[in-house]
Amino acid sequence: MKVSRTVAYALHAVLQLAREEAHSPVPCSRLAAAGEMPERFLLQILRSLVTHGILVSARGVEGGYRLERDPGDISVLEVIEAIDGPLNSLLPAVKGLPRECRGKLECVISSVTDFTRRELQAVKLAHLVSGGSGLTHDPK
Repeated sequence: MKVSRTVAYALHAVLQLAREEAHSPVPCSRLAAAGEMPERFLLQILRSLVTHGILVSARGVEGGYRLERDPGDISVLEVIEAIDGPLNSLLPAVKGLPRECRGKLECVISSVTDFTRRELQAVKLAHLVSGGSGLTHDPK
């Protein structure tokens, strides 16, 4: 699975917010500086996370961003899909591939996608900031 830079920035920002002790808004500039991310690009990402109900924004001198919900209620899958859209197993049409092969390939990709969705849904931000792996199995 390839994670886009945009998703990486989104995950970095929400994890920073999940680690915050205070529930006061954190300015975009502070998030960008801590993660060495371009502030204007990060601002677009944060707006998308607000639109998808992951973050709340506050205007003004004391404004910024904070998590909409508890870190234990926000999954990695939610953050990824807020940025890149739903993970799915759709294959583009390819000419010349026998129907039987295409059906088997679609089945395999669908199975892998379903597994990936379950794993990413199971990992909450709280798992990642608390020191636990957040994994449902041991990756060894």
